[in-house]
Amino acid sequence: MRLIFDAEAFVALVDKHHPGQRLVRQALDAARRVGADAVAPALVLAELFRGTAREAAVDALLGREAIDISDTDKRLAREVGRILAAAGRGSDYIVDAHVVAVAARTGGVVLTGDPDDMVALTGTRPDITIEPIAGSAHRPRRRSRP
Repeated sequence: MRLIFDAEAFVALVDKHHPGQRLVRQALDAARRVGADAVAPALVLAELFRGTAREAAVDALLGREAIDISDTDKRLAREVGRILAAAGRGSDYIVDAHVVAVAARTGGVVLTGDPDDMVALTGTRPDITIEPIAGSAHRPRRRSRP
């Protein structure tokens, strides 16, 4: 089981006023306690690296936290394409589809500010849990087979 970050999870950790900071910090600490990996697709960083002060904060976070960055290889790219096709979504969901594809490799918990999009992309995978952050009114959703 792994903990998978979308961009909002990073923002929650670097913005001390973010309403989801406590939830993301607790999830990261819990993952460490049980020996679970924390990971984010490299494309998530592209959403964050815009030449702003936040970029430096994300770099600092990556320097002090054990969050692995998953590069896109041919196998992952193929899985991303399949996820988008299955969900009937276009390229505007490419980063979210990368998050789901990384989660699909071993199962895990996805920390996200876009729970509805992630649920749509996840489909009926019982091994991926979507955990909303950012003060969302959404509840965690465990996908199960129909």
